Amino acid sequence: MKAGLPEKEPGILARWQADGLYEKLRAARAGADKFILHDGPPYANGDMHIGHALNHILKDMVVRTQSLLGKDAPYVPGWDCHGLPIEWKVEEEYRKKKKNKDEVPAKEFRAECRAYAQNWVNVQREQLKRLGVNGDWDHPYLTMDFQAEATIVGELLKFAEAGMIYRGAKPVMWSPVEKTALAEAEVEYEDITSTQVDVAFEITDSPIKELIGAYAVIWTTTPWTIPVNQALAYGPEVPYVMVVDGDKRLLVSAGLVEELEKRLGRGFDTPARPEGDSWWIGAQLAGTVARHPMHHLGGFYAEPRPFLPGDFVTTDSGTGLVHMAPDHGEDDFDLCKAHGIEPKFVVEADGRYREDWAWLPRTDERAASADYKHSYPHSWRSKAKVIFRCTPQWFVPMDKPLATLEFPVAPLDGIGGAVAAAVAADSGTLREVALQAISDTRWVPEKGENRIRSMVEGRPDWVLSRQRAWGVPITLFVDRKTGQYLNDPAVNARIVAAVREQGVDAWDDENAQTLLGSDYKLEDYERITDILDVWFDSGSTHAFVLESGRWPELLRPAGYEGPPADLYLEGSDQHRGWFQSSLLESCATRGHAPYKAVLTHGFTMDAKGLKMSKSLGNTVSPLKVMEQYGADIIRLWALSVDYT
Repeated sequence: MKAGLPEKEPGILARWQADGLYEKLRAARAGADKFILHDGPPYANGDMHIGHALNHILKDMVVRTQSLLGKDAPYVPGWDCHGLPIEWKVEEEYRKKKKNKDEVPAKEFRAECRAYAQNWVNVQREQLKRLGVNGDWDHPYLTMDFQAEATIVGELLKFAEAGMIYRGAKPVMWSPVEKTALAEAEVEYEDITSTQVDVAFEITDSPIKELIGAYAVIWTTTPWTIPVNQALAYGPEVPYVMVVDGDKRLLVSAGLVEELEKRLGRGFDTPARPEGDSWWIGAQLAGTVARHPMHHLGGFYAEPRPFLPGDFVTTDSGTGLVHMAPDHGEDDFDLCKAHGIEPKFVVEADGRYREDWAWLPRTDERAASADYKHSYPHSWRSKAKVIFRCTPQWFVPMDKPLATLEFPVAPLDGIGGAVAAAVAADSGTLREVALQAISDTRWVPEKGENRIRSMVEGRPDWVLSRQRAWGVPITLFVDRKTGQYLNDPAVNARIVAAVREQGVDAWDDENAQTLLGSDYKLEDYERITDILDVWFDSGSTHAFVLESGRWPELLRPAGYEGPPADLYLEGSDQHRGWFQSSLLESCATRGHAPYKAVLTHGFTMDAKGLKMSKSLGNTVSPLKVMEQYGADIIRLWALSVDYT
C-alpha cells in the first residue's frame, strides 16, 4: 500500500513499548472509575486465526473507548493452557517417535505439555501485539501458572466443602477416540446417516391376555445398544394397536403403523377402529413383560424386560415403544433407576463391548431398514462421534440447594482472599441462582439472554471429571469404606499450598500422606486421579485474575460487592462455554455472575456465507494480511462491520 503500513506499524509498536504506553495510561487514570473487561483465554495451540483477530480487535476498541471516556480501563490478556488438544499434539509427536505415552512418567509427559503450551503462548502473544492491541503483554495470565492452578484447586475445594460435588455413575457423552468424558460445551452436532433398525421383543406376560405371544416393536438408530437392553418404555397416554404381520402379531403406536409399514416394505392387517381387543391406551400396558431377542443365551438375557411408563416417549417417529439401555441414555438411566434397574458397565473406554458380552444375532426378530439421516454429537476436537456411556464421574448438582457457608473468594494464604461472600440457604439451587444472575446481566445483543437461559434451564448436572493427564487434578481423597470424599479444611489448605509451590505435579502418590497429615492413613483413602474439565479452569479465571491482587489494576476498591468484571466479550459459541462455566462457578461460590454485561460477536464468513474453517479451506490468514497490507486494514474491517 502507499501508506506503507507493513513497514511503519512495527516501528509504532516499538515506540509504544519503549515509552511504556500501557503503564503511563495506568498512571494517568489512577483513581478514576474502573472499567474491567476480562479477557476470555484463547487456547494455546496454533497460530492466531481470523477469529482471534476479530475478537481481540473488538476488545481493544472497547478498552480504548472507555479510556478515552476517562475511565481506568486495564487489559490483561490470558491463555487457556491445559486440556486434550495439547495432550493430543504431544501424543502425535510420541507416535512419530514410536513412543508409548503410557510408558512415559506422568510428570515428564505434563512437562512436555507445559512446554508445548508455553511455546504457543509466546507465538500468539507476538501475533496479537502485532495487531496493535494494547495491554499488559509482559504479565499475561496463564491457567498453567502454579498460582492459577492453586486457585483452581481452591475453587474446586469450595464446592467440595459446601457438599456441591458428588460421584455418580451416569450416562455421559464419551469420546471413544479420546477415551474421556466430554461436557456439552465440548460437543458439536453434525448430520450423519445411521442404520435404523426395528427390533421385536416377544411379550411373555401381561394383564392384557391378548398381548401374550405378540411382539412389542421398538425402533432405534443405535442398534449397538441392544445387547444391554433391560426394559421397554411406553407413553402412558399413547394409543397402541396390535397389527398382524404374517404369522406374527405386533404391538406399536396406532399413529405410527404406516411409518413402520414403509420401513419394512409391507402392509399389515390393522383393526379399523380404536375399540375391542386390539386397541389400548399406554397406561394399560403396566405390568406387561417381554423377553430379550437374545434370551436363548441365558443369564442376563433371560431376565424379563418390564414395560415402564416414560413421559419422554413420543409419537414423532419410531414405533411409540422405546428400548431402555440404562448404560447408554439419560432417560433410560433415570427411568430404569427409578424402578431398581442398574447399568451393567460392559462398554469399555474405546467404545467396544467386553469380549465376554454377546452381540445380537441376525434373526427374524430384527429388521434393518433404510438408512436414517439425523443430527448427532461429535467431539469438537477429534471430530469423532461420541456415545453415551455410563461411567463413574464427578458432578456438580444443578438442583441441590446451595449450602449456607462463608466462601473466601480465592484460596488461602493471600491468593485472592480480598473479598468474602455468603450464599444463603434460601438462595435456592445452583440452577435457580444462575437463572437469576442471567436476568441481572445485560446481554448484547439481547437475544443472547434467551440463548443462555434456555441452556441453563435444561442442562444436566455439570460433569467435572476427565480421564486424562494434562490438567488440574480433582484433589479429593475418598474413604475406601464409605465412598465419601474427605472434607477437612486443614487437608484442603495443605493441598492448595502444595499446588501453589509445585503446580499440579504436587498431586501424586509421593506427596499423598503428607497432604493427608497425621490424622489420616493413606491406605484408608483412594486418591482421585481424574482431572478437571478445562471449562472449570477458565470458569475460575475471575478468581485468580480479577480478585487475587496479582494484577492490582484489576482490583475493585475496598468494600465493593458484586461482579468484578464490567464486561465479558467473546464469540456467540461461548454461551455454552466460557460464559456458562464462569456463571456457574461464580454463582456457586459467590452467589452472583462474575460479569455485569456480556457482548457476543458472530463468526467470520466467506463470500458464500459459509463459516470460515480450516477444514473447508476458506479462511483468511490475518498474518498474511498484516504482512501484505498492515494490521490497520484488519482493524478497519473489524470495526466497520456488524460484528453481532
